[in-house]
Amino acid sequence: MTVHSPPMTSAVSTSQGVFPPAGFGVYESSMTGPSGPYVHPEPESNDNDETELYSVSWNQDYGCFAAGTSCGFRIYNCDPLKETFRRDLKSGGFKIVEMLFRCNILALVGSKMNTQYPPNKVIIWDDHQSRCIGEFSFRSEVRSVKLRRDRVVVVLEHKIYVYNFMDLKLLHQIETSANPRGLCYLSQHLNTSVLACPGLQRGQVRVEHFGLNVTKLINAHDSQIASMTLTMDGLILATASVRGTLIRIFNTMDGTRLQEVRRGVDKAGIYSIALSPNIQWLAVSSDKGTVHIFSLRVRVVGEDHSTDSAVVRGPALFHQNSSNSLDAILSSSTSANPGSSLSFMKGVLPKYFSSEWSFAQFHLPECIQFITAFGSQNTLMIAGMDGSFYRCSFDLMNGGMMVQQEYIRFLKTETRRR
Repeated sequence: MTVHSPPMTSAVSTSQGVFPPAGFGVYESSMTGPSGPYVHPEPESNDNDETELYSVSWNQDYGCFAAGTSCGFRIYNCDPLKETFRRDLKSGGFKIVEMLFRCNILALVGSKMNTQYPPNKVIIWDDHQSRCIGEFSFRSEVRSVKLRRDRVVVVLEHKIYVYNFMDLKLLHQIETSANPRGLCYLSQHLNTSVLACPGLQRGQVRVEHFGLNVTKLINAHDSQIASMTLTMDGLILATASVRGTLIRIFNTMDGTRLQEVRRGVDKAGIYSIALSPNIQWLAVSSDKGTVHIFSLRVRVVGEDHSTDSAVVRGPALFHQNSSNSLDAILSSSTSANPGSSLSFMKGVLPKYFSSEWSFAQFHLPECIQFITAFGSQNTLMIAGMDGSFYRCSFDLMNGGMMVQQEYIRFLKTETRRR
C-alpha cells in the first residue's frame, strides 16, 4: 500500500498486516534471530579501522542504547553493558537508529554514503521478521525520528510529521523554526500524549498535549534552543539554549518556570539533558568536558519519593515514580545545589550571584559528544561518540566529584564526520 501525502510532505509505503496489536507486547524479546539480508557476525569480532560511529542514542527506558555505524547498527544492553546484537550490511551505515523500548521494531535512517537507504528516508524495520514493514520518503534530509508505542514522529529541519503507528497515517504536521539538531521529545506514558519541539520564535518551545487538544508555547530562552528533554509523562520540560549557561525546568501544562540552574559562565554547546525518573536530579553534558548533576526542587503531586531509580526496569515501574497529576509544585530537597555566598543579596547584585550551581560533577574529554542517563539508585550512565561508556556514582548527600565505577570501549573507532 502506498499513500501519497499532500505536496511537499512525504510518501509512505507500508506492508499490510504486519503490525502487532497496540503495545507490541508479543515482541518484547532480546531481539535475536535471523537477519535476512543483513550479516550477523559474532559480537566478539574485532572492529576494524574503517568502522565509524555515526550516532549513539538511548531507548525510551534507558535500559539500552543503539549505535549507528558506517557498517550498520549495534544494540547494547546497559546493565550490565553488553552488545546484544549487530546488523551489518554492504550498502552503507545508518546515521539514526531509534529503538522502541526493547522490542524488535526500529526506525532507521541511512547515512549519505548508504546506497540503499538515503538520509531522506525513514525505514521501519522489524528485526523479528527481518524485513522493512514501512517506509517514509521526504524531499529533504531527516533530522531525527522519535517513537512511542502508538506514534512515529519524523523531524525535518522546518517541519515535524506525526503518524499513527498502526497504519502509518499522517495525524499532525507541525511547523518549527530551523531545527538542524532534530530536537523533539515525546512522553512515553500511554495515558499522556505529549510532544515538545522548537516553536517558530527564537528560544520558544512548543508543547502539544494531543490527548487534551492543548498547545502551549513556552518562551524558554532569549537564544535559540540547543537541547531539551521531557519526563516520561510529559509534564516536566527541561531546556538549554545555544549559550549553554542556564538550564530551565518548566511545567508543560501552564508554562510556569519551576527552577533555573547554572552550568557555568562561559558559553558551551549542550549535548544532552537527562532527568531522573523521580525528578530529583538533572544531568547535563557539554563540549566543556564536564557532566554536571543538579538537585531539583521540582515535585509532582502524588509522587513516590523513593530514590531507587526504575529507569532500567521499564515504563511500568517508572509509572510508580511519576505522577498523573497536572499540578507541578516545588518542594524542599535534602540535597541542595551550592550557591554564591552573596546570594542573600539577590535582587541587588547581578543574577549570576544568586544562581544555583551543580551538585556533582564528572570530567570527560573535551569536544567529544556524550549523552547521559540515570541508572539504578545514584548512578549515571554516559555514552560517547568516541565509543566509550562510563558508569559513575554520586554522593546523594554531599555531592562533589562523582566516582567512576566502570569504563568500557564499546566500539574501538575514531569518530569522523558522516
